Amino acid sequence: MKAIAAILGAVLLAGSVGAARAEVSELNVPLGAGGFGFLPLHMMQKHKLVEKQAAAAGLKVTVNWANIGGPSVMNDALLSGSAHFISAGPPAFLTLWDRTRTHMGVKGVAAMSSMPMYLNARAPHLKSIDDLTPTDKIAVTSVKVSIPSIIMQMYARQKYGPKEVFRFDPNTVSMTHPDALIALVSGNTSVAAHYASIPFHQREIKDPAIRTIMTSDDVMGGSTTFTMISTTTKFRTENPKVYAAFVEALVEAQRMINADKRAAAQTLLETMTGSGWSVEDLLAILEDPKLKYTTVPENVMKYANFMHEIGSLKHKPAGIADLFFDGADVSSGH
Repeated sequence: MKAIAAILGAVLLAGSVGAARAEVSELNVPLGAGGFGFLPLHMMQKHKLVEKQAAAAGLKVTVNWANIGGPSVMNDALLSGSAHFISAGPPAFLTLWDRTRTHMGVKGVAAMSSMPMYLNARAPHLKSIDDLTPTDKIAVTSVKVSIPSIIMQMYARQKYGPKEVFRFDPNTVSMTHPDALIALVSGNTSVAAHYASIPFHQREIKDPAIRTIMTSDDVMGGSTTFTMISTTTKFRTENPKVYAAFVEALVEAQRMINADKRAAAQTLLETMTGSGWSVEDLLAILEDPKLKYTTVPENVMKYANFMHEIGSLKHKPAGIADLFFDGADVSSGH
């Protein structure tokens, strides 16, 4: 693949100055929040793909996969050096990129998954987000800074103007996806709607009283990166072969998912113990064309431009290449 060749060339050049220095023999990588967005990491773990690609480059590497997730925990792990690669949604990544420009230089390694999120409502009067009343609450994973919160801010700005960008923030409450699902399906009136990710969306809409009134793709104008990988400039410079092996392992994991979705569904099920899902359930979701596993970033710049416009980012990236390391697969990204 041309992208991989470019990555290998770029990182080997970057690391040539310190070539005499040994690269890391142990990688620490958090598995993230779990679910479909992080499936490639679980494929890499199960099939030892990083170790395989490192061995092909003449290196022996052990990967320690940690069961942690959440933007703040992941960011702290990367900045402290206890994690070498982390995964997150574009808003969390952009915030870290912005804050580390003058020292650690966190940049994107590759996109990992693209998929929509769904605003599902139970309250009968909610036919669209514009029908929200002051007492209606929308469950999101984190108020103000989560993907759904930013999506709603984008919509509010488009529909009502710059002064109304935070129009829907008072309607949001922080809640995990599983807790929000239970609240919505049970008819708990404390939550009128839930901005759900896959597969919680699929479970919610099985209830005939629940309907989708907005998706993130509606607001973003198409397919959008859901999770992506990042690391520090220091790590990439000092470990060019390990870095390239990790990227090749990610690409191989994505190929495996796309080539045998049933096997991928089985791997995912193994990470979701006690969830009540079956392989057939997960396979049906994996076959949805809106769910994509690709290294190419989609609509990341739309997040960046918006976050800069409302003051969440101090620096505005010049373009998608400004956010990723040289050699990343961004030629067709945006």
